[in-house]
Amino acid sequence: RPADVRAHAELAEQAVHLLKAFEGGLRDLGYRVGQNVIIEARFAQARVERLPELAADLVRLNVDVIVTAVNSNTIAAKQATTTIPIVMTSGNDPVGAGLVASLARPGGNITGLSQDTGDEINGKRLELLKDVLPKLSRVAVLSNPDFAPNQARWKATADAARKLGLALLSAEARGLDDLERAFASMTKERAGAFVVLGDAVLFNYRGQIGSMATRNRLPAISNVKEYAEAGLLVSYGVSLPDMWRRAATYVDKILKGAKPADLPVEQPTKFELVINLKTAKALGLTLPQSFVARTDQVIE
Repeated sequence: RPADVRAHAELAEQAVHLLKAFEGGLRDLGYRVGQNVIIEARFAQARVERLPELAADLVRLNVDVIVTAVNSNTIAAKQATTTIPIVMTSGNDPVGAGLVASLARPGGNITGLSQDTGDEINGKRLELLKDVLPKLSRVAVLSNPDFAPNQARWKATADAARKLGLALLSAEARGLDDLERAFASMTKERAGAFVVLGDAVLFNYRGQIGSMATRNRLPAISNVKEYAEAGLLVSYGVSLPDMWRRAATYVDKILKGAKPADLPVEQPTKFELVINLKTAKALGLTLPQSFVARTDQVIE
């Protein structure tokens, strides 16, 4: 029978390009959807509380592999099964989160890709904001407090802010309803820019975050290109489509008999710097030519 891989993602419209990247990765390895592989997506529609029932549903179907996005998805899948292999496409500190024993020898039924490279990248994003806005003194951090990895990210960002002489402000949003309040707080606290600590929920509302950033005349940076495409000024981090494409290689190995316990978790080696010149123009910013020259992609 065709191998059965169920991709477990968050919000259909917002994640469809990632699913397509995953399908592309499978196609490169000789799989044809509907012929020798079946992909059936499960979407939580940004409601994290639905993840356990979706994971349990996949286990009931006795699938061959479960593919997950962020930690909340992977944790739900892990709680639902200790035997079905799980491939994560963008884990956050999977060792610290208790998902794998170590990156080199995961040891259980979970492997895949981590988007973590340590704390330095959080500081790098603040440096990039300073490059664009040399007079910047107050920066807000927009984050979802329910996303566990954000505690470590906040600490790393705060440490970097101290070294750069920046005052750091917190703006929390658990979902769409909180965004207006978060932006009101950033404006009231006179933030000159903000950083988005990405998670699956805020990722789904990146379009709203982008338009609110422009409306409030706030330059912003986040971790993936999708935010810059949605109207934020800058993004710096891993390529999510690339990670989903690479996840297909793990699925292929597992379907050919490899055990997740023996497949090392892959860490990113490539980062992309993306700027949105349309947003720069809307904010009345002239970006230094040296900065534009360093970017991997310019959105015009």
